[in-house]
Amino acid sequence: MFVDLVKITVQSGKGGDGMSSFRREKYVPKGGPSGGDGGRGGHVVFEGDEGLSTLLEFRYNRLRKAEDGEHGKSKKMDGKNGKDLLLKVPVGTTIFNDENGKVIADITEHKQQAMILKGGRGGRGNVKFTTSRNTAPDFAENGEPGQELDLRIELKLLADVGLIGMPNVGKSTIISAITKAKPKIASYPFTTLTPNLGVAGVKDGRSFVVADMPGLIQGASEGQGLGQQFLRHIERTRVLLHVLDMSAFEGRDPYVDFQIINEELKAYQYGLENRPQIIVANKMDMPEAQKNLENFQKRYEGDALIVPISAATRDNLEYLLLKTADLLDSVEPFSLYDSSAFEEYVTYRYEDKDEPFEIKKGDDGVFEVGGTRIERLLAMTDFSKDQAVRRFARQLKELGVEQELRKLGAEPGETVRILGHEFEFIE
Repeated sequence: MFVDLVKITVQSGKGGDGMSSFRREKYVPKGGPSGGDGGRGGHVVFEGDEGLSTLLEFRYNRLRKAEDGEHGKSKKMDGKNGKDLLLKVPVGTTIFNDENGKVIADITEHKQQAMILKGGRGGRGNVKFTTSRNTAPDFAENGEPGQELDLRIELKLLADVGLIGMPNVGKSTIISAITKAKPKIASYPFTTLTPNLGVAGVKDGRSFVVADMPGLIQGASEGQGLGQQFLRHIERTRVLLHVLDMSAFEGRDPYVDFQIINEELKAYQYGLENRPQIIVANKMDMPEAQKNLENFQKRYEGDALIVPISAATRDNLEYLLLKTADLLDSVEPFSLYDSSAFEEYVTYRYEDKDEPFEIKKGDDGVFEVGGTRIERLLAMTDFSKDQAVRRFARQLKELGVEQELRKLGAEPGETVRILGHEFEFIE
């Protein structure tokens, strides 16, 4: 099954908790701290694989999670890092942030990797909190939580040349004649339901990849027919072979068809209307084809090369391949995305130093403290240990939370809610 669009949720691994333990040694307070650090949580990494051609693997398993880090151990032994989640995708896959539609990664090469989410940092063991004033800390740090992100993954075929045109103009017959691709061919609309790829060779030794696109119709850019479902597959192509049925066997005017398809390209994105085209006048072995071609040439005012062929009889196909290869040699690859399109998504938890927290009053009048940095501190604090709780309070004070609460009118004994947890505000 050809699947070229999926939505999944990925989660990086949580860091392992630090260990609070003590070695047993005579004359050393509590034996001395010996708790090791927790291991890092696994990252979420995508990798291009030229052996894959579909996103089918993601269709029925839409939640992917990296391994959590191992907890720290005694004797100052650190826990193992969590195993990274390596997700292999076909070359030509683009990964979007599903929330805002921005591009996170564009996988265009075999073995190319993109780290989408970074695993949580492992918590520090109690040995790391030893100071001259506290030689025997009895607490450790919890591991940093992993991150979660909703992704939209699109496969956009890597082809040099795209065959475009209305349904039943002969695109599948052409690709079957110039490559070893074996598409389904029939005389009813939308015979081609999935893109077909093939490698075409020229007699002088040059070759290029051709993609046969399902037929486009008016309104395709807005999703009519197969519409946007397959327009994405010509986004990476450098040259378009615009196939027209010069026999007008179905009563369509080739020139009108030509205009309709170009309007759809213009209404789409990525400047497809500016891609170099060769106009392929197909079915020239049919009656009235020569007359229709002459009429088309009189009305056409562009400068694209017009190549008359018959895919059924293979007439003039070698000339078409030669001219296509020549045009490809003169065209540079197109960049689908500029820097502004890429998601500025860092692979660690972003902390705004100017605004490390936010405070507001809830519907019940209770002060609520939130923010990414506060969330991280809360998650990494072991509230079963008094020393850890006091450290958390000191961290809030250093961030300025206590001072800001006073400014907002918080009184001693009043309840303060931090990410769902309630604390008493004291001087």
